[in-house]
Amino acid sequence: MEDQSEEVRRVREAIAAVAVDVPPAERARRLDAAKDAALVEWRRRRREAVQEMSDGGMTYREIAKEMGISYGRVRQILAEDPEQVEEPSDG
Repeated sequence: MEDQSEEVRRVREAIAAVAVDVPPAERARRLDAAKDAALVEWRRRRREAVQEMSDGGMTYREIAKEMGISYGRVRQILAEDPEQVEEPSDG
């Protein structure tokens, strides 16, 4: 759990460092752009990790239990095309 805390701390520090010396509107735009890029990378890496578990012989139900998510969510994650992970829409 200590590793997770360190990772969370580093992410928070990176977010805090985004565009600190720019006007609020520009800072908001830059924060949105950083969030969108991070989300795309997060989804790609999550899919890779779930795929590794599946390739290692775990069933979707075992993966779901390990991750604390539903079987259906595991199927959705694995169905995502890693090359087609979309930028979140503004909305």
